[in-house]
Amino acid sequence: MRGLRVDAVHGVLDEERAAPQPFELDLDLYLDTTRAAHTDDLAHTADYGAAVDAAVAVLAGPPRALLESLAAAVGDAVLADARVEAVTVVVRKLRPPLVHPVSSTAVRATYRRGDGHARAAGPAPGGGP
Repeated sequence: MRGLRVDAVHGVLDEERAAPQPFELDLDLYLDTTRAAHTDDLAHTADYGAAVDAAVAVLAGPPRALLESLAAAVGDAVLADARVEAVTVVVRKLRPPLVHPVSSTAVRATYRRGDGHARAAGPAPGGGP
């Protein structure tokens, strides 16, 4: 899933928490697709709509100071679907309060199922955000 845009209130600075600002989210779900590929049955794959809904609920939820915390919460929410083995989450803040002009700041992290919680799994394939 690429380019989900949600206006939300997250950030460290008071100005970031004063009004909603635009965030953009990408999700890569990792799962065994063998059964779905052979049966062509939606019941045998992850529910992508539910993953997007879970991510939106986190973004629209209580404010978080750090993009890292926001990404981890999205990872946990997506991993609630038992068919998802891992998820790479990219969270972009599209109007970061920086002195120099940048198009966004972002965090990319991969979380794997383990101990009932999302767990950082190291750098995602393909480099940075």
